Amino acid sequence: MAKRILLFTGKGGVGKTTCAAATALRAAEQGYRTLVLSSDPAHSLADALDMPLGPEPVQVAENLWAQEVDLYYSMKKYWGNMRELMLTVFRWQGVDRIAAEEMAALPGMNEGSVLLWLEQFYRSGDYDLIVVDSAPTGETLTLLTLPQATQWWMSRAFPFQKTAIKTAGFALRKTTGIPLDKGYDELNRLFEKLKSIQDVLGNSDISSVRLVMNPEKMVIEEARRAYTYLQLYGYGVDAVIVNRVMPEEGTGPVLARYVAAQKKYLEEIDHSFSPLPILHVPHSGREVFGVELLREIGEELYGAKDPAALMYSGQTYRVSEEGKDYVLELRLPFAHEGEVEARHAGDQLVIQLANQRRNYLLPKFLAYYTLGAASVRNGWLRVRFAQAAA
Repeated sequence: MAKRILLFTGKGGVGKTTCAAATALRAAEQGYRTLVLSSDPAHSLADALDMPLGPEPVQVAENLWAQEVDLYYSMKKYWGNMRELMLTVFRWQGVDRIAAEEMAALPGMNEGSVLLWLEQFYRSGDYDLIVVDSAPTGETLTLLTLPQATQWWMSRAFPFQKTAIKTAGFALRKTTGIPLDKGYDELNRLFEKLKSIQDVLGNSDISSVRLVMNPEKMVIEEARRAYTYLQLYGYGVDAVIVNRVMPEEGTGPVLARYVAAQKKYLEEIDHSFSPLPILHVPHSGREVFGVELLREIGEELYGAKDPAALMYSGQTYRVSEEGKDYVLELRLPFAHEGEVEARHAGDQLVIQLANQRRNYLLPKFLAYYTLGAASVRNGWLRVRFAQAAA
């Protein structure tokens, strides 16, 4: 089994493919048998490596393999039999042909295919490290919550007990030739694989998400939202990568305003994502593609550090139930009782910490609750959200 899985995500265009490829190359050159795979439908991994890739892993350097997940290839590989079976069953049940075609496409087949590749590679033990160049943040959250969604859909498509499915399926196979019972077993095996790899992704000792962003307002907002939900779902984020940081000196008057704004956004990133390690990649002033330039990026990112190492362990954001209320907890290791004030502003929690103000995005469901008391306990800020009066 693979020792580590690193998943890179961020808003489209921030350079996550470059950072993922550079990390994979750095790890391979340190002796890790490394696979980097792209799950982003708008593939650019082949461009970053400057070499052709296919729907199966190909070796691109010593200790380094790469793959661009082809969704059609993958859907046929993993879901082809299931789709044909479900299409036949729906038609046998009298469902209109066009409706049956639509219903036979399981929600999340694309994302599920990526997870099934990941499960295969993790279990095979062929690689020490798997680096995933993920789709933009919204699709990544869909990917990570997929197993529950597909299991829910399955219970609606086949609302019977397993024993009833197998009994009816055996009779149906004898009279019509439709192997419903065998198909149900195969579908269950796929769901078990999805669940097992989800458990691996939720194990922060094995899997880590690295958030890639640029020092720009909209990009930071999306990264904060992703960070909130990744923490809420229990996925470990072990580092933030700030890509394309312009130097403060020598940029000239044309870029002076951009550099001044960037300085403010870098401070905002520090406040929003502390205590996570925050790694900077300087703007190279050119397109980054090919092994030599990726090697430079990897050196800038990690220096003497091990790129596969766990850089931060532990949650910094969690929500728990207490009676009918919810308690939101934020990790503020240096805060003490009396120093912190909290207020609710739209979808954000505004924290005044001594002379610093920090904004945290809230899960959407907390909009239905009213902000209550805030306190600090053992380095955690605890904010209560009570059910609003009718």
